[in-house]
Amino acid sequence: MTLVTDGGFAEDSWRRPGDDGALEGRRLLVPLARLDEALAAGVAPVGVELSADVDLALLMKRLGSIALIALRFDTFADGRGFSLARRLRQLGFEGRLRATGHVIADQWAFLRECGIDEAEIDDQLALRQPEASWRAASTAISGSYQRRLMPTANVGRAC
Repeated sequence: MTLVTDGGFAEDSWRRPGDDGALEGRRLLVPLARLDEALAAGVAPVGVELSADVDLALLMKRLGSIALIALRFDTFADGRGFSLARRLRQLGFEGRLRATGHVIADQWAFLRECGIDEAEIDDQLALRQPEASWRAASTAISGSYQRRLMPTANVGRAC
């Protein structure tokens, strides 16, 4: 897997223990079903991976304990991840937001506008859409409808 950031491609320092792997070490990215277990085990920092149909009410009391939220995009045409990202930022989540799954370079500027900090893409996509494609996509949109809608206090911060 390749991690896309504003600085280009990067290595991912987070580890996924899976559904039944040991919750040991640091920087664990766990499924929602294992979040409480990871927090009880004292994993820090901890991240959680969410599907597009998640009920955010399940996370409200734990947002301050989560360092990374990975939002799964099942297809590049599924816009629910964009809405989830924006909603998480509106709810006060200040950690890292990551898009995972089927995202493409053409979506990078929109992902950033909605508060996503990074995208995790598979190695095949990284070969088809190299780092230069993602960098070009980051500046491809000069105007922003969403930023014009934001309250003054949030100007300069991704929506």
